[in-house]
Amino acid sequence: MMEPSIALLGFVTLQRLAELVIARRNTRALLARGATEVGAAHYPVMVALHSCWIAGLWVLGFGQPVEAVWVAIFAVLQLARLWILATLRERWTTRIIVLPGAPLVRSGPYRFVTHPNYVVVVCEIAVLPLALGLPIFAAVFSVLNGLMLAVRISAENRALSGAMFLK
Repeated sequence: MMEPSIALLGFVTLQRLAELVIARRNTRALLARGATEVGAAHYPVMVALHSCWIAGLWVLGFGQPVEAVWVAIFAVLQLARLWILATLRERWTTRIIVLPGAPLVRSGPYRFVTHPNYVVVVCEIAVLPLALGLPIFAAVFSVLNGLMLAVRISAENRALSGAMFLK
């Protein structure tokens, strides 16, 4: 039987890789339709941050006991992630891609929160390490992610306010 920590880490790793494939496909399609990328300079830093987070979880969390309560919270976060992906469909990407003239999405979780994907990511950055008994790791990466999101959300808000109109 597979160790629970390996199953959890394997799931997250495969999920993130699948998301990169989806994001790349969606980005190409949006750019082909005349969209532009904003914040490209900070994107490699964000990718490095998330890569270090996953790598660190593998190094420190491999073989650790898994706390069921945190895994349950993580599972709820995955449902929220799916809701976001289903709402944005072909407009979901890991980059800030703006399609001029396209309306802002105001359905699904976007009815309640401006940036629901970032809420999910903030929670995941903390919850997954906590599920593996790594509270210091959770705190360090939560701070680093918060700094990254301050840059990213600012760039995204500027880009969206300049290029889109509300439905």
